[in-house]
Amino acid sequence: MKWQQIPLGSLQTNCYIVENPDRSCLIFDPGSEGKKLIHLLNQRKLKPQAIFLTHAHFDHIGAVTEVRETFQIPVYIHKQEEKWLADPALNGSQLFMYQNSIKVNDADHIIKNEGAMEINDFAFSVFHTPGHSPGSISYYFEQEGFVISGDALFQGSIGRTDLPGGNHSQLIKSIHDKLLTLPEDTYVLSGHGPVTTIGDEMDSNPFLNGF
Repeated sequence: MKWQQIPLGSLQTNCYIVENPDRSCLIFDPGSEGKKLIHLLNQRKLKPQAIFLTHAHFDHIGAVTEVRETFQIPVYIHKQEEKWLADPALNGSQLFMYQNSIKVNDADHIIKNEGAMEINDFAFSVFHTPGHSPGSISYYFEQEGFVISGDALFQGSIGRTDLPGGNHSQLIKSIHDKLLTLPEDTYVLSGHGPVTTIGDEMDSNPFLNGF
């Protein structure tokens, strides 16, 4: 199994493609530039199985509709943000995109609990990591040694908490309890910016001093 990072849109939000040797794949956070993403998937002859969202902010969901309809695949989101997809006031597009607000049809599957998840030949764990937003979740691929953290943890930084539903102390607790407990060589695939590791962030992230 391998992964690919694809920065999309004006905010360079990282979309991730996780694929198996048979070319089946999962799509995480298709945030923008749907045609570009679809072209890449078709060019590589990948077979998307589902879309998983780390959270429902506009820059992470902008291409959901186009990708979902093209490949006829289901969308997964945490229960605390299931209403955000269709609400520009909640997903932030009303504030940041003005006349280009984003409305996405309801997700096909609502993630209600943490724990192991399997879809086709993909197996991973779901962690609820709120703080950046109330329904933020991270996806941990233990055997492959990486976690898709959305906007919870970045290289040298953490997610902003000044948007609706944000909570700084909650975010710090999420990072401490759910992410920093992973093996230090675990790759952190963040929602923006370069890939890092748990160990590097424990050592040098100024927001996590003392952890």
